[in-house]
Formats: sequence, structure tokens, C-alpha cells
Amino acid sequence: MFRIFLIGLTLAGSAVTANAQSVVQTKGDFVDKFRQLEEILPTPNVYRTASGAPGHQYWQQRADYVIRAELDEENKRITGSETITYRNNSPDRLRYLWLQLDQNHFREDSIWNRSEVSPVNNDRTPFFAARQRITADEFNSGFKIAAVRDEKGNDIPFTVSGTMMRLDLASPLAPGKSTRFSVDWSYNIVDGKTLSLRGGWEYFEEDGNDIFEIAQWFPRMASYTDVNGWQHKQFIYWGEFALDFGDYDVRMTVPADHIVASTGALQNPDDVLTPDQKARLDRARTADRPVIIVSEDEAIENEKARASDKKTWHFKAENVRDFAWASSRKFIWDAQGYQQPGDGRTIMAMSYYPKEGNPIWERFSTHAIIQTMETYSKFTFDYPYPVALSVNGPAGGMEYPMISFNGPRPVKDKKTGKKTYSRRTKYGLIGVIIHEVGHNYFPMIVSSDERQWMWMDEGFNSFLQFLAQQEWEEGYPARRGDPRDIIPFMVSKNQVPIMTNSDSLFQLGNNAYAKPTTAFNILRETVMGRELFDFAFKEYANRWKFKHPQPADFFRTMEDASGIDLDWFWRGWFYTTDHVDIAIDNVRLYTVNTKDPEVEEPWKRNQQNAEPQSLTDQRNMGMPRRTERFPELLDFYNENDDFTVTNKQRNEYNSLLKGLDGWEKALLEKTDRFYVIDFSNEGGLVMPIILGIEYADGSTEELRIPAEIWRRTPKQVSKMLVREKEIKAITLDPHWETADADVANNHFPRKPVQSRLELFKNKPGRDLMKEMETELKDDKD
Repeated sequence: MFRIFLIGLTLAGSAVTANAQSVVQTKGDFVDKFRQLEEILPTPNVYRTASGAPGHQYWQQRADYVIRAELDEENKRITGSETITYRNNSPDRLRYLWLQLDQNHFREDSIWNRSEVSPVNNDRTPFFAARQRITADEFNSGFKIAAVRDEKGNDIPFTVSGTMMRLDLASPLAPGKSTRFSVDWSYNIVDGKTLSLRGGWEYFEEDGNDIFEIAQWFPRMASYTDVNGWQHKQFIYWGEFALDFGDYDVRMTVPADHIVASTGALQNPDDVLTPDQKARLDRARTADRPVIIVSEDEAIENEKARASDKKTWHFKAENVRDFAWASSRKFIWDAQGYQQPGDGRTIMAMSYYPKEGNPIWERFSTHAIIQTMETYSKFTFDYPYPVALSVNGPAGGMEYPMISFNGPRPVKDKKTGKKTYSRRTKYGLIGVIIHEVGHNYFPMIVSSDERQWMWMDEGFNSFLQFLAQQEWEEGYPARRGDPRDIIPFMVSKNQVPIMTNSDSLFQLGNNAYAKPTTAFNILRETVMGRELFDFAFKEYANRWKFKHPQPADFFRTMEDASGIDLDWFWRGWFYTTDHVDIAIDNVRLYTVNTKDPEVEEPWKRNQQNAEPQSLTDQRNMGMPRRTERFPELLDFYNENDDFTVTNKQRNEYNSLLKGLDGWEKALLEKTDRFYVIDFSNEGGLVMPIILGIEYADGSTEELRIPAEIWRRTPKQVSKMLVREKEIKAITLDPHWETADADVANNHFPRKPVQSRLELFKNKPGRDLMKEMETELKDDKD
């Protein structure tokens, strides 16, 4: 314990702080963690403002589609033709147009095929990788472009470049003008269980039927923006889509006994549905529970015989950036209308699944769709489309406008033959449906560039999924969102910053999903608070719905709508691989030095007497002393010690008092304790300092110190606390809310960190770090 003289304390404290900063800076290793991002972010302009909002001259392109397609079930092939009306809203003259040919991703000469690394160097099993490689080599894949013609029927020269196709226009497309052209094409559908995580066909040996999930299935316009011009970066694998909005008019011809689930609203129910199915759909619109439209028994009957004739299903979708569908005679179908609180519209939540998906799909799927809309709309905007679909098929988890493909199913018990499901399967299904349906908001409506920034759809969506799961049930076993769950990844060596191109991410599930989710959760709970965060996040979503935001638009909007400078947070969490590890180094206690000798000298005596005796003094106890035999050797100095008050001291104190003002005299009478706590930043990531304080009388206090405490000295800081009560213990980050990696240094006094001793070694070859990374087929959930 130390005694401090309060008069002149502020001046002395400032000198210490300034000196500490000077020492850090003169060492040459000072890093300004609070340096603004303006030298990194693009310069604001008439298209994108400094506030993060679209500018007064913001523009984006538009592409409308009329598509006719036929499914050849026997040969697993799609043949189609489309007419595209493309409007140039940019200020630029376009000499050529670019279209995306995603099915070319599976061609033998694609970048993906030629650049795929050995399975020993990535996170897939050698068996799966070998199977995929053999299937890819044997598969006749990719688009076959039969013709590209203008609206007069003239051929348009085109060049295929990997997964992109350039159309060379006869004359440049001027600003504000439109062009219309047609494309005839076909392709072989991929084996969805082997080659694709995003769709394809799945064969059921037991009944000889298939489920088809048809996505990225037609030549689509590449996006042309004020930021990139043409976004024609090749479709390699993880970097998904950058697409413009438009209206779709689509007719799909399929076997007559198939049920089709699709983006958009069905236009011809009388042609494709039975009277019973239409009546059930009408009843489902106002039901408070899912209504079965096609029952399991009816689906089983459909499986028994293949129809020889065909039907055409007609769908229309307005203001969407893509279109997908699924088709099978195996589908069970249930539906429930969800009346949206905001605009009062009724949205049809519908699920399609084979008998192999029951009982879990019938029980949970449609409920999960509605939960998604309830939660997401609360934090963003009303769901704008007429339907929201969840389909079970070969894809483990994938999203398109209004429709999602989701994978988990129960398994048959080997002894009883009954279908059952694990806890992991149950919550995996609920979680993946919430996630994939949630993608309607990000990126299907807030249309970011997935080809470049994966976190702008997966991160936002995983964060809202975390909130939706909390509203599903108390104690929901969420995989991502809680700060403590990201710590092993944050301290690992195998990571890159969040602001890394999608196809260059190493640990995909952690980099693009989990870390951004945790960052947003910490922003909401710890840095900004729920009220400010929720307002700013909703502002971003509404500013950029049906538009194309960039990272800077999000960063700037969050600051603009909250009034909080967050550049330090974006810099640390999104541009570095630093982690959080703040330590309590030391706690020092000071009490007031009154300068009154009648008070201070006894205090010094008590402090000395409180010190433990030395070992020598202890062993000399009872030793014969000369002064005991000759008392005349004792004099004045034996009767008084160093702490005896003298008249000189009294006079000096009285003189001091005469020169003090009243407020200074009052300070000398304070009995408060002054605690100085020293902190060090071991992990590099600056964060708020949250302290849980326990007092000797049993009371507690929680103190929240903003991250700005690190602004001058980002490596070490000290904080003074003035308290009347005696502090017994201090805990740093008591709720473990900042992802602090080392809790052993979070306590004063130090506490042992509890763990469990494993008496048996891990299985040979087990990699605990790798187990944290989601399996490839689960990375899209």
C-alpha cells in the first residue's frame, strides 16, 4: 500500500502518462490502432457517399429474363432458351456484354479443375476427393451454347472464357438504352452428392427415383457496377455470385407426376395441381400450423410409376437477382401462411422433401422458415417476396431468391429399421434452414458482391441466424456467435484477415462465417450496445436493399447512424489477424497522505509492524540481550522510535494548512482508496476493458471502460479507481464477452484456471484445430 498527497496529483499523473507514451513512440514500434481507415477505404463520390448511403447519382443495371426449359429425367439433362432484356443504366457506352456460365465450372479445363490441390493439403478426405476427381473426369459437363441472336434473329458473335461469355455487340449500348437478345443452351446436370454443393441430382436406389435441384442453370448477366465495371472474375468455387436485379418469366417442362418448387409465384395452378392440392393450399394461407399439400402416402404412390407425359409449370418473379427450382415425384409438400406484422402481407412458407426426410422435416422445416422471417425482418426490413421455400435434396445448404436447398435427414436404426435423428441432426436442420432462408435478406436483397467479399453475406447472415436461434428456444446450441467459441481460431496460425477475397480464404467456416458473426455480436453487446447497433444495422439494410453495397458502405453507415467512431474495430477485426488477450499486470493501492504527523507517523509504524519478521529475527527470539542485564544502556531513543511525532513536524503541518484553500483542505480529509490497475495488451487487438469488482463487504460492481483507453498507448495502460470500499478481487471480462484468449491473466489476485485432465491420448492423427473447421459439405450452413 502506498500513501499519496492529493494536492498536485493531476499534474503528476499527466506527466507519468506522457512519459509512458514518449517511451513507446521513441522505441519506433508504436502502432496507431485508432488510425482512421480513410487511406484504405475508397474515396466517396456521387455514387457512394461518405455517410455510407447511395449517392444522388447511384445507378445499377437491370436484366429481365423470359426462359423456357425442359428437364430430361432419363438423361439428366436441361435444354433451354432464354430472352434477356438488358438495360444500361450506367453513364458508360458498353461495347460488349458479359454473361456468366457457371456450369463451365465443372469442365475439365476450368480453373477449379486445373488448380485443385491435393487432398493431403486441404480439409477434405482423400476418399471423397478421389471420388470427386474420378466423377469430374468422366462427366461431360458445361454449357453447350447452340445460338446467340439479337432480336432480329441475327447471330451475335460470342467468346467463351472459362465460366464467362462475352457478346460482341454490333454497336455500343448507349447509357439509358436497352438491348434484347436470345440464347439457346443445354447442359448435363451434375451428380449433386459428388460434384456439387449447390445443386444437381440425387438418385434413390430403393425406389429408382431422383430429386433434381436446378441452380446456376442458365446463362446469366454478369454485374456491371460503378466500383468494378464488369465483375467477370471467374467462378472458381467459394466466391459465389454478383448479379443484377430483374423480372423473370419462367416455364419448366417436367414429367407430369413431378412436383416443382421454384423461385417466384406459380401462374398456372389449374394446369399442374389437383383440386385437392389447390384446396389445401388455400387452407394453408390462414392456418396456424403447417398444412400437408402432398402427403407422404401420396408421394409414395407417385414414386411407384413414372409418368410418360409432361407438364409445364409457369412461374413469375419480380425484382430478383437469380432464379432456381427443384423437381421430383418424391416430394412431400407442406405449407403455412405467415402474415407479416409490418406490411400485413401473407407469405407462403413451404417445404418440399422426400419420405426419407421424415419425421424431422415435417416437424421442423416450415416452422424454421417462419422463424427466419420473424427475426430477420425485425432487424432489417419486411420480407418482400410472396413465398419462402425449403427443399430437401442433394445440396447440404444453398440459397437462391425465395428458395433454399437444405440437407440433413434422419437415419434408419440398424436394429429396428425405424428412422431416428440425433441432436446434431435436429439442430443442424433447424440451423441450416434458418441460415439458407435468411440468405434472402443477405445477399439476395442486400445484394453484395459474393465473388469478392464472402463475409458480406455469410457473416451478416450467420449473425442474424444466431439471433433467430436464440428466439427459437432458450439454450439453443448455436455453433457460431458466442465470443468464447471463436478463440481457438483467433489464436491459430492458419488464418487470413476477414477482408480477403472469397476464393483465397483458408479456414472458410471460421474466416467468413464465425469470425464476422462474433465481431457483430461483440459490437452489439459490448461496444455499441443493442439500441445503437440495431438502429445502425437496420439503417444499412434499408439503405442498400435491392442495391449493391461494398464493405466501405457498411463501415461508414454503422458509424454514420450510431455516432460512434468504429475505425479501430474494423481495422483490428477485419484487416488483421490479431486476437484479444488483455492481462491484469498489477494492482496498486494508494490511500490519502494527509501530511498530518499525528496521522501519518502512526500509519507508517503500523505498516512496518504489519510486515512479517525476517527469518533471522524469528530464530533470535528469546536470545539474551545486554540491555536486559544493563538497563542503564536504554535512553531517549529506546523510548521513542523513528515514528514519534516532533514539534517541528507539527509546526510544518500547521504552516501547510494555512496556505491551502478550503477545497484543498477537504481533499486531505478524504478516506477513499485509490487503486491503480495496470493492463497489458498481449494479443494486439484493442478492446473495451470490462471489470467485475468484488468488495470486501460482499458487494459487487461492473465497470466498462471503452476501447479508447488504448488510443495513446496500445500496449500498456493504467486505470485509477477511487473507491470508499476495499476491493477484494478483480476479474477482467467476467462474462467472457470479448473473445479474450487467455483467462489465466484476467484475475486479481490470480486464480487457477479449471480444466479437465485427459488420462487417455487423442486418437492417432486427430487434429483438434481441424475439427473446429466445418466439413466441406456443412460449410454452406
